[in-house]
Amino acid sequence: MGSNELQEKDATRTLGHDLSNGSSSNLEAARRLAKRLYHLDRFKRSDVAKHLGKNNEFSKLVAEEYLKFFDFTGMTLDYSLRSFFKAFSLIGETQERERVLIHFSSRYYQCNPNTISSQDGVHCLTCAMMLLNTDLHGHNIGKKMTCQEFIANLQGMNDGKDFPKGLLKALYNSIKNEKLEWAVDEEEKKKSHSDGMDEKDNGSQTKAVSRIGNSNNPFLDIPHDPNAAVYKTGFLARKIHADMDGKKTPRGKRGWKTFYAVLKGTVLYLQKDEYKPEKALSEEDLKNAVSVHHALASKATDYEKKPNVLKLKTADWRVLLFQAQSQEEMQTWINKINCVAAVFSAPPFPAAIGSQKKFSRPLLPATTTKLSQDEQLKSHEAKLKQISTELAEHRSYPPDKKLKGKEVDDYKLKDHYLEFEKNRYEIYVGLLKEGVKELLSGGENDTPGLKKSHSSPSLNQESPVSAKVKRNVSERKDYRPETPSIKQKVT
Repeated sequence: MGSNELQEKDATRTLGHDLSNGSSSNLEAARRLAKRLYHLDRFKRSDVAKHLGKNNEFSKLVAEEYLKFFDFTGMTLDYSLRSFFKAFSLIGETQERERVLIHFSSRYYQCNPNTISSQDGVHCLTCAMMLLNTDLHGHNIGKKMTCQEFIANLQGMNDGKDFPKGLLKALYNSIKNEKLEWAVDEEEKKKSHSDGMDEKDNGSQTKAVSRIGNSNNPFLDIPHDPNAAVYKTGFLARKIHADMDGKKTPRGKRGWKTFYAVLKGTVLYLQKDEYKPEKALSEEDLKNAVSVHHALASKATDYEKKPNVLKLKTADWRVLLFQAQSQEEMQTWINKINCVAAVFSAPPFPAAIGSQKKFSRPLLPATTTKLSQDEQLKSHEAKLKQISTELAEHRSYPPDKKLKGKEVDDYKLKDHYLEFEKNRYEIYVGLLKEGVKELLSGGENDTPGLKKSHSSPSLNQESPVSAKVKRNVSERKDYRPETPSIKQKVT
């Protein structure tokens, strides 16, 4: 319908003025565009977020005017968010989506200044609901988040205070009973329906795509691309050591299991049978899949029971051990996983509030980065510099000996997080400097590059691990992340 050309004309006329002085012409142009976006006047639902989420003064004016069409007065936060999502499709890059949600939070606070203490508090709860939505309704390995865990995760995040428990319980039950969804264009509906029919005719592929490719959360969706490149395949034995947030995996679920591993795109698929490109993935295969976005693989130097074991720590702080068939294979897997994570991980999402007492990790989006190779390297270098500075400042103010146990634990948790992130970005930067194409499709010599992967390798299918594993006392201890002073042994 030429909507992009029309918007560009509006933007060109507007940007010809001084945007910083807030002139009436800028405001009028923003109002006209906002009205057209709201009424979908020669715009599609998928166009709206693109114009609201741009990082310039004119787009901010447009977003403010657009939100004025919504009156959230007297409405609950969850109902307001659902109403907001009915108007458009929340698509686009992670940063653009985040800006849209910030505008929503600002408008909700304007309409309900006495419900939640600050705009930051509204935004924190909005992000928390988005995360909860993915946890309860999206692809998730392990148990779903409980209401108690949801409340605990938000302790101290209401400008240093706690949110009312009644409010958090209501938000939790709302998301649990009905998942968050947003509107889509009519042609997208038809396309999805058509794609679904085709997949259904092909067997179980419909379930496979919906299991991995959940679109309910714009930040943490695990990409499932059937046409993604295959970077590495081979047999691996897996042991789940820690579940989400580093919680020790229950004893009955920690045994070794052998899989045929396929690193395809940014997902490590763990299959029962050898990889066949034309074969659809089973529900069990998808359940075992692991997204390697923002992950870090390393040699499990603190695991001594078996040889050739690597440790994979994921974005949500799960810890998995993998045993390869040889030391060379182990190193190849480490390099491939880290390289994929370095090349394709989208820039991290900043924490919602900077004044909270309780430490909270920022969001690490599973979407693939839109940055070029040079931009990705610069992004990682900037993040490495930021983390290094923050770690130095953190360690310059150790906790007082009189502080309570929880505060000390929180200090250690943040210390471990910063040290881990510093190490992760150092490795990412090093890999990108070696050259992206060379690392992902290098020759057979894997030093320092990466081995070339094959779609259908001929490998020995013998399991690299024994059927039974003896447990020792250390395995019964609760998992705690390593700190600079206390490094626990992985079992």
